[in-house]
Amino acid sequence: MFRRIWALLVKEFIQTLRDRRTLLIQIGLPIIQLTIFGYAIRMNVEHVPTAIADQSLDPSSYAYVQAMVNSGYFDAAAYVADQAAVIRAIDEGRAQAGIVIPPGFQAAVTRREAQVLLLVDGSDVFTSQTAYRAITAIAEQHATELMIARLERDGQLRSGERILPIDARVRILYNPNLDDLWFLIPGMVATILQTQAITLTAASVVREREAGTIEQLLVTPIVPGELMLGKIAPNLVISMFNMLTILAVGLFWFRVPFQGDFGLFAWLSFMYVFSGLGLGLLVSTISQNQKQTQQTAMLIMLVGLVLGGFMFPRYLQPAWVRIIGNLFPLTYFIPIARGIVTKGVGLSYMWEHVVALLIYVVVVMTLSIRAFRQKLD
Repeated sequence: MFRRIWALLVKEFIQTLRDRRTLLIQIGLPIIQLTIFGYAIRMNVEHVPTAIADQSLDPSSYAYVQAMVNSGYFDAAAYVADQAAVIRAIDEGRAQAGIVIPPGFQAAVTRREAQVLLLVDGSDVFTSQTAYRAITAIAEQHATELMIARLERDGQLRSGERILPIDARVRILYNPNLDDLWFLIPGMVATILQTQAITLTAASVVREREAGTIEQLLVTPIVPGELMLGKIAPNLVISMFNMLTILAVGLFWFRVPFQGDFGLFAWLSFMYVFSGLGLGLLVSTISQNQKQTQQTAMLIMLVGLVLGGFMFPRYLQPAWVRIIGNLFPLTYFIPIARGIVTKGVGLSYMWEHVVALLIYVVVVMTLSIRAFRQKLD
């Protein structure tokens, strides 16, 4: 019995060592995941991109902005003209928060009647919760410091004066109650669609090769591009149907409001699913067997989930990690999904993500067809 088991063990080890590509994936996958995730996952939200509309441009307004920036929680991502421009910067994804300082700020501080409007993007709950707490605490601290300086100079407050010289009004955009589902559902739709699109097609070509039916297809007049489209079409229909059912559950069961154009969302979802199916075909084409296909697809789905911005903001990631994140279609579709579903914005606000997704579709399908032709040769 032991000799039979030993012979089987030797045979399995020899087979494993001969398949060097699979062995390399099995050994290297945990190291790659730990390295990337170690840089990508950040639970402490800092350096929130902030749009600043300083309409006063005086020493008091400058000191207020510097108090926000020096805290380390906020970075001045853009200086704009007014509140509408701040909201537009948030809609376009250039900022996650905004500061609006009205004209005559220094005189209002002297009269202890100054007001500041602080805007926070509620479509990203992970950022907005931290930004809300930080922006409120910093505003109160700065106002308290001004009050202490005033007391040290004048000795006491005059009758009828307000205690704090600055009244900071915080406004949460698009998700005033910071409901987690309003943030999670659009991202979950994008994540589920990518997972299904990749898994539906990842094993298709390698399964044909292992079953020996690929040769039967090759004797027909069909060309590689037509074969790829033929394999994608059924899965495309299934994925789009699932998109509708997933979205319907989110809207009607979980009561998540849909703010934008459904037709636009459907067309962009079609493009997104097509890119995921193309990525799955590329994985299937470059893999030697089913085991490699499953491991590569799992790596893509897991890394794409972390780097795509579903849970952790991308602006917190190092530049080289964001570059890796650009290799996944989820990175481009999550801002699109949240922009249409939660914010109700159109193409003019997210055209960069749409163009990037379109380029991604062309590139991934071209690479899939070329890799398939090389396999045939």
